Amino acid sequence: MTRRIDFYDDPAAPRATSLVPSVNVVVTNGAGEILLIRRSDNGNWALPGGAMDLGESLPDAAVRETVEETGIDVEITGLIGIFTDPRHVILYTSNGEVRQEFSVVFAARPVGGTPKTSSESTDVRWTPVPEIAALPMDRSMRMRLDHFLSAPQDIHLG
Repeated sequence: MTRRIDFYDDPAAPRATSLVPSVNVVVTNGAGEILLIRRSDNGNWALPGGAMDLGESLPDAAVRETVEETGIDVEITGLIGIFTDPRHVILYTSNGEVRQEFSVVFAARPVGGTPKTSSESTDVRWTPVPEIAALPMDRSMRMRLDHFLSAPQDIHLG
C-alpha cells in the first residue's frame, strides 16, 4: 500500500526530488461545517485536494479533486492562501518521490453530490469547527485550516 510521510524541518528528511502544483479545498456548508476526508495513505484527516493535471487550471483541479475524493461537487468562491515551504517535504513510498510543498488553497461551497469515500479516503464527513482540533492531522493541513479559520471573511470572491 502506498504511504505518504510528511517531514517538516527535519534534518533526517529525504531531499526533495520534485515540485508539483497542488490544491486543497476548504468546503463549508450552510451550517458552517467543513468537509474533511480521512486519508487512506496515512490515516490523518485532511482537506480534499491533490495534484494539478496537465491541461487544467488550479481551480479546475480543486473542483475535480474534491468530487473524486468526497463525492461533493463544489463551486470555488475564493482563494485562502498559497503554501510553499521548502522545509516541508512529502515522501510517497510507492515510487520514492519526495515533493517539496506547493499547495494553493481555495474556499468553496457545495453545489451537489453526496459524501462518499474513494481510494484516497476512508471516511468523508462534514465536521463542526470545534471538533477539528481533536482530529489527527498533519501539521501542514492544520496550518491551512487555522489560516482559513483566522482569516477575515473578505478573502472570499463570492
